[in-house]
Amino acid sequence: MSTAAVTPLVRPQPAPPGGRPQTPRAQYVELKANVHRRLLNRLNLEALAQADRARAESEIRTLVGELLAEEGAPLSLGERDLLFSELVDEVFGLGPLEPLLRDPSISDILVNTYQHVFVERGGRLERVATSFQDDRHLLRVIDRIVSGVGRRIDDSSPMVDARLPDGSRVNAIVPPLAVDGPLLSIRRFPAERLKAQDLVTLKALTQPMLDFLSHCVRARLNALISGGTGAGKTTLLNVLSNFITEHERIVTIEDAAELQLQQEHVARLETRPPNVEGKGAVKQRQLVINALRMRPDRIVVGEVRGEEALDMLQAMNTGHDGSLTTVHANTPRDALSRIETMIAMGATNLPERAMRQQIASAIQIVVQQTRLADGTRKVTSISEITGMEGDIITMQEIFTFDKLGMTQDGKVVGRFRATGVRPKVCERLKAAGIHLPADMFEGVMEVR
Repeated sequence: MSTAAVTPLVRPQPAPPGGRPQTPRAQYVELKANVHRRLLNRLNLEALAQADRARAESEIRTLVGELLAEEGAPLSLGERDLLFSELVDEVFGLGPLEPLLRDPSISDILVNTYQHVFVERGGRLERVATSFQDDRHLLRVIDRIVSGVGRRIDDSSPMVDARLPDGSRVNAIVPPLAVDGPLLSIRRFPAERLKAQDLVTLKALTQPMLDFLSHCVRARLNALISGGTGAGKTTLLNVLSNFITEHERIVTIEDAAELQLQQEHVARLETRPPNVEGKGAVKQRQLVINALRMRPDRIVVGEVRGEEALDMLQAMNTGHDGSLTTVHANTPRDALSRIETMIAMGATNLPERAMRQQIASAIQIVVQQTRLADGTRKVTSISEITGMEGDIITMQEIFTFDKLGMTQDGKVVGRFRATGVRPKVCERLKAAGIHLPADMFEGVMEVR
């Protein structure tokens, strides 16, 4: 690495009367804030929104040059170009976040108040030098994000889920709930969506596991994808949805629309938060009920979180086979317990056995997706629900991932293993014209 001195963006200025000298970085931030404020006062924002981007940038560059001349700021050509690009990001985009959003290696952007920004690269968290001017600057960026999808965030509604134009998932929470200042979390999705074979290449699962899941989707089995935060549930759901045929009508239901289904006949529904008066909210349960009136062949729920679980199960049990959904849970058995708890939230008088019967008859396959210690994401279990024994839902594991240890560089060593159990759903697959080879449910593949 070169040890040559780096020229500061702004030359040090004398200390103001009665104060300490400002650092070059502080002077640059102050200069940028002043130019940005004066720039916004001079721009016709309505005309700017409709103008061609190249023409708008040309006019902004001319105006920035005039404002810098008025400020008398001694900047080099390179420093002017940097300031100009940052101001364009402020005017057209999300300010300091824009360079991070252009970096394809970043999968998560986590803003812990305006001063601290972290990113995830390759499964590892690291802090970056990016920062905002103050809380108000960060709040302006958050408001630009949430207003773009028709949502709002303020003291009366201090939490919000939203999305960026590229589909990235956004969560923001502001004071008084966020004690030290606004917090922003962005879960990014790659520009090129992962395809089924990409998961095999990345060793997220084996070819026999992928083949089995694809056949289950084609044969219209109901599947539940379980996993923790950031485990890759939505990615796997997107991949599995690609095996749905083109002639089927699909209705998707989400809190914040993230699914990117490739079929032509897709109807997308999204929940709505309450308005300023606290009215007008539309919850997932209402959308699930409405979806049943839309003549769906399949219903895909981005994630079940509450009482809509019962309506989803009833849809699966009443002619809408092949439905898919996800749930937060650590194991397949925990996933069923969570579904049971969510049913109880909306139907307190439903007997425990009746709830379990609904689950056992509605769901055939439970897929467990896990984020491992080294940041990799793998399908660690594919299980089949086989029915009820007394009051207990019975399951059998078809494929599993065994963690064997860690390498010196922190990589997880393990193996995918078929349990040797031939699932009962093979009969349904056979009725759908799908014949699975006998050796599909045998064999071991080690990965590291």
